[in-house]
Amino acid sequence: MKKLLFLLPIALIALTACGQGDKSKRPSPPAKASGTTSSGTVITIDYSQPSVKGRTIGKDLEPLPGKVWRTGANEATVFEVSKDVKVEGKSLSAGKYSLYSIANGDDWTIIFNKKWNQWGTVYNQGDDALRVNVKSTKAPAFAEKFTINIGKDGIVTMLWGDYQVDFHVE
Repeated sequence: MKKLLFLLPIALIALTACGQGDKSKRPSPPAKASGTTSSGTVITIDYSQPSVKGRTIGKDLEPLPGKVWRTGANEATVFEVSKDVKVEGKSLSAGKYSLYSIANGDDWTIIFNKKWNQWGTVYNQGDDALRVNVKSTKAPAFAEKFTINIGKDGIVTMLWGDYQVDFHVE
């Protein structure tokens, strides 16, 4: 029993160290989009990039119709703004948020949730700071990896398979 109690902390430390491995080696590696708008607002989005790998988005790959998606993979996608902004005309305070979305065909709901430092599948609607509705369009080219871009005009563009989803931050 004494040996077990002695070995338990060592085993926990070893498991923790293994879990801190190189995130770039994950099947959905980390990525970052960052930009400064013409008004001086810094927008930073930390996310993980899943790949389509021959699967069908909306059937065997997220986002599934009508279901909350972590808008990336692994940990929750973190959306950060340096100043108070308006997203699609609605107010959002400066700070960090987790970014979720719901796809329903061409209608998408973009969700900014107050709990940003969590695993991506942990979601509580009661912690939502803001929801906005936008339309998706057909992407100009197929995006094998989920990709987010930020323009100087404050347009955040999410590309995933044949989908392009834009929302405006001002």
